[in-house]
Amino acid sequence: MNLSYVTENDSERERLRALVTGLSDEEMAHPVGRGWTVGATLVHLAFWDRLWLAKFEEWERTGVVQMPQIGDALDRMNDGMLPWWRTIAPAQVRYETVAAAEAADGKVAGLPVWAVQAILAVRPRTLIRAIHRHHHLDRIEQALTH
Repeated sequence: MNLSYVTENDSERERLRALVTGLSDEEMAHPVGRGWTVGATLVHLAFWDRLWLAKFEEWERTGVVQMPQIGDALDRMNDGMLPWWRTIAPAQVRYETVAAAEAADGKVAGLPVWAVQAILAVRPRTLIRAIHRHHHLDRIEQALTH
């Protein structure tokens, strides 16, 4: 089985760690667009890593992979959480963003083959946490350079 997603996750997690550790508190408050800040975007990443971590653990425990149908609710969830995410202190953002990525990636790397195959068959992006991180890290870096 191709486990390249583990390497991709590791790479983007290290990129995330390097970015987060180098950000000042002022940079955390820098706008990214549409009411989002650097800090809120990072907490958004942590939120989704923690959410998927819980699903991975559930699937591993129950032996059944069922992908939640969130569809249109995804944007509403993110928009609803944004005001709270914007209030989280930069030190907590730094800690939780890296801790959540490490936890999610560790679980993904250790999932049993049957679970990996089932998840990849339905929604590969769920395992490839790097895709979500890459998108947002690019946006953050772009916002900070303008």
